[in-house]
Amino acid sequence: MVLKCEPLFSAVGALKKPGSLVILLSPQGKLLSQEMLKRHSGYGHVIMLCGRYEGMDERVSDNLADEEISIGDYVLSGGEIAACVYIDALARLIPGVVGDGDSVTQDSFYAGLLKHPQYTRPADHEGRRVPEVLLSGNHADIARWRREKSLERTFRKRPELLERAELSAEDRKFLQTLGHRSKEVN
Repeated sequence: MVLKCEPLFSAVGALKKPGSLVILLSPQGKLLSQEMLKRHSGYGHVIMLCGRYEGMDERVSDNLADEEISIGDYVLSGGEIAACVYIDALARLIPGVVGDGDSVTQDSFYAGLLKHPQYTRPADHEGRRVPEVLLSGNHADIARWRREKSLERTFRKRPELLERAELSAEDRKFLQTLGHRSKEVN
């Protein structure tokens, strides 16, 4: 089943406002990223189009959608779940949605890296201790530890992210101690 273009053009025409962003969720789209979400969070009005089974008439992609987005390299039966993923990820970037708005800037991918490890009480669970630096109260040392752990985690689990991450000279130096040998790091 392919969705006809006439009802979609009519529906978007009735909803669209000046400055609206029309998103088509599709496996052929550009991969959804935190950078894309940051850009989209500046729009006051987003319209999402979701296909079902075979998708939509090609004229929707060619002439109606401003952007075509995919949430991953796999196929779903419909775009509804992809729309939920997009809405949840985008909503986190809208001021007031997350209780502590500053925490969003420390999430994985926000600055191009994975987030540092996190701990809670008790400080010792069956011999597995929270790192001493986190118990020290020294905010500068804690910030440095978190940055280094974020860099280390990214290097070990998702090294390709380092290609696009904004890294300081100190970050690059630390990554070299881990054995990171990139062609060129930003």
